[in-house]
Amino acid sequence: MPLWIASLLGLVEGLTEYLPVSSTGHLILAGHWLGARDEASKTFEIVIQAGAILAVVVHYRELLGRRVQGLWRRDPDAIRLATALAIAFVPAAAVGLLFHKKIKAYLFNPTSVALALAVGGVAMVVIERLFEKRHHPEATTLEAVGPREALWIGLAQVLALWPGASRAMCTILGGRLVGLSREIAAEFSFLLALPVLGAATAFDLYKNGKALLAEPGSGVALGVGFVISFFVAWAVIASFLRYLRRFGLAPFGVYRVALAALVLVVLRH
Repeated sequence: MPLWIASLLGLVEGLTEYLPVSSTGHLILAGHWLGARDEASKTFEIVIQAGAILAVVVHYRELLGRRVQGLWRRDPDAIRLATALAIAFVPAAAVGLLFHKKIKAYLFNPTSVALALAVGGVAMVVIERLFEKRHHPEATTLEAVGPREALWIGLAQVLALWPGASRAMCTILGGRLVGLSREIAAEFSFLLALPVLGAATAFDLYKNGKALLAEPGSGVALGVGFVISFFVAWAVIASFLRYLRRFGLAPFGVYRVALAALVLVVLRH
């Protein structure tokens, strides 16, 4: 893979992984128009998620450090968060493990991505409008995420196995529907990325790592994509919560619908 393509894909991954617009969908579209659609390229797009994972670890290093130490001390808040993340992780992990090959074979294409972008975009706008009319109190701490909330968020995350749906969108909307504020739903989504993306990256690297590293210089391209993904994702995490407080999710829904329309128009020509 040429380094400029690796750099561009790393940029796309970093920009979109934690926004509710679907990083996988954007990578599929970018790879399609760049001609990077072989099996090694698909695995490259999944593995550079490790850069985005590291961005969460670095950004939330103090919180994660306290919670890890709390687990050793059997602190209730630390146990509650770890349990919630484990419960939310299981549904998508189980379904993804069972249907991994079929998902990559049938859904990793621009038309499938465009449909998921459009449906998700409409859902975001509608749900945001409904919440604007409600005046129920919302949970504003991570400790509010219990087993019930975590299970519903995890079930919502299963929908994100369809490329273009967006893991961030599904988990944030799932969090909103169980009573979390935008910020807490987004923070839980960020933290849930650690086991979910970590498992997906490790699994795909285990299954297809040889194809990824078969060509000379592929390790350098992977390193470039990883580094760019890390720094860009870190910047996105730092700014996304501030954006949510001011504007909410609806603008992302409008963007998704517009992008879906553009993709379908381009595909017809």
